[in-house]
Amino acid sequence: MRQILARFLLLEVALLVAAVLLSGGKADAARVKDIANVRGVRDNQLIGYGIIVGLKGTGDSKSEFTSKSVARMLDKLGMKLEDKDVASKNVAAVVLTASLPPFARAGNKIDITVNSIGDASSLAGGTLLQSPLRAADQNIYAVAQGAVLVGTGNDSHSTVGRLPNGGIIERDVAEDFTSRKMFRLTLHNPDFTTAARLSKRINMDLSGKYATAKDAGTIDIVVPFSYEGRAVELLASIEALEVTPDTRAKVIVNEKTGTVVIGDTVRISRVAISHGDLSVKIESGKGKSKDGDRVAVFDSGTSVGDLVKALNQIGVAPRDLITVLQNIKAAGALQGELEIL
Repeated sequence: MRQILARFLLLEVALLVAAVLLSGGKADAARVKDIANVRGVRDNQLIGYGIIVGLKGTGDSKSEFTSKSVARMLDKLGMKLEDKDVASKNVAAVVLTASLPPFARAGNKIDITVNSIGDASSLAGGTLLQSPLRAADQNIYAVAQGAVLVGTGNDSHSTVGRLPNGGIIERDVAEDFTSRKMFRLTLHNPDFTTAARLSKRINMDLSGKYATAKDAGTIDIVVPFSYEGRAVELLASIEALEVTPDTRAKVIVNEKTGTVVIGDTVRISRVAISHGDLSVKIESGKGKSKDGDRVAVFDSGTSVGDLVKALNQIGVAPRDLITVLQNIKAAGALQGELEIL
């Protein structure tokens, strides 16, 4: 069984290496909208507190905050009760969470997630009563109400539920794009080379010096005179542009599964390693491997992908492969970053 598992992990490593080697050595171009976002155009988190009713004896046991919440709700409906008079396991207190999308307008609907904060055993079959949701500025941006859906699988959490389209946005998120004279793009993965390429690509498309890379993750764009009052069209044209992101030389190793993911720019300097009956030499010579002697020889500057591929061919186990990579990095011969998960 252990041999079968080792072969499976070895095949997994080989397939991952093959995928890297077949990538052609350079990353494919990506759309600007996939590697950057316009500053200020983002979701906003909402949070609220609510009461779920209609549960079949699976709600909170007598708890102070649930009793007070129900008493306060009934008071608003014209029925005055003391907290001690409220004791029902058909009610549960929940925290509500949601995301308010950019450019949201009053009347739009959003999904709501409900999470039990008491000792309720299940929220299945319950109904959330009208509850406000606030943003970080403490203003109410949405209200939620409706039947709660709870997963029915073996791994589902019955104390967490959702209300698809259960929230209604109550106020517009103010954002005037038409009158803006400048926009700022922020890269998802800051990199000086990528920022420089992106600003150059935008300037080529706009036929002028309109984009400037401020740092590794920020590109400022001045709105051209021809696009004044048409900011949406400008951003749409920029988002559709393609640029090749630059990446760091990096090797990611998952010791739990034996998985190795290798960046195509990682190189290895001259080094020699002995691990058990395995010998690895990287020197000024042609790359070769010998099955009988379990020896691998490579040129200085060889890629990690070539190394892993050859070590797989001579039957190196995934655990030994990970140890070899760690030792190469410790010796300072791996020209890139090694990340262990």
